[in-house]
Amino acid sequence: MTAVSTPTGTGLSFPHLVRSEWIKLRSIRSTVWCYGILVLLTIAMAVLLGALVNRGGPAVPTEAANAQLVSINTAGVSITALVVGVLGVLIITGEYGTGQIRSTFTADPRRTGVVLAKAFVLAVTTFVVSAVATWIGVAISTPLQAANAVRPDLADPAVIMPILGSSVYVTLLALLAYGIGLLVKSSAGGIAITLGILLVLPVILSVFAGLTNAQWVMDLLALLPDQAGSHLFAYGTAAAGPGPQAGLVLNGWGGFAVLAGEVLVVGGAALAAARARDV
Repeated sequence: MTAVSTPTGTGLSFPHLVRSEWIKLRSIRSTVWCYGILVLLTIAMAVLLGALVNRGGPAVPTEAANAQLVSINTAGVSITALVVGVLGVLIITGEYGTGQIRSTFTADPRRTGVVLAKAFVLAVTTFVVSAVATWIGVAISTPLQAANAVRPDLADPAVIMPILGSSVYVTLLALLAYGIGLLVKSSAGGIAITLGILLVLPVILSVFAGLTNAQWVMDLLALLPDQAGSHLFAYGTAAAGPGPQAGLVLNGWGGFAVLAGEVLVVGGAALAAARARDV
């Protein structure tokens, strides 16, 4: 009798896990709403500011026009960052809430693959959606600004890099929120922690720094995700500041390194917790 061999590992390879997570991501209603809000806010802010900024004003030098275009097309980042933060939490805590996480971890008992696959799908989708929306905003706001005597140089890397950096920033925040959600397993708790880090903690540290004038508090404030990440979409001359600054000073790459490091630390802790507990 000839033995019939059964394929092993079917459905457990990383590409299969990525495909599965992509199907789940696009089938969740909150995903459509969050990305829809991101696109709408990004384009609407670019159109509104593009039409109004410098309306009826004098011609603007190229350097100032470049900075102005970057500012116009990254003005909505602080809001869209909150939207993707909520999405990053929901993409994992929603499975805990419905119990679907048991099936997910059954498909990948080691759990590492499925956690990374979900993070990969979230990161790629968020970056692509954000980048497309942002460049649509650039395409619309540029002629609107030209009508207002503002003519930036779109080929200048100082313009391209911060505009791309804004999409990198929201992508990293989505991954940070995903790690937080995986750690706490609760939608309400994960969203509260994420929004607390992005909205409440900077205010608390700013007030404390203002009252004490302690340099270490100011340095800690500079290391928060929103503060460090803001350098990713700051125009070059604006990021440099008016002169020498005391304490910790980050540039675009430094801000990226800090925020990426925070994502890796939280993500690593979340992955270890996911592998250690039952569900």
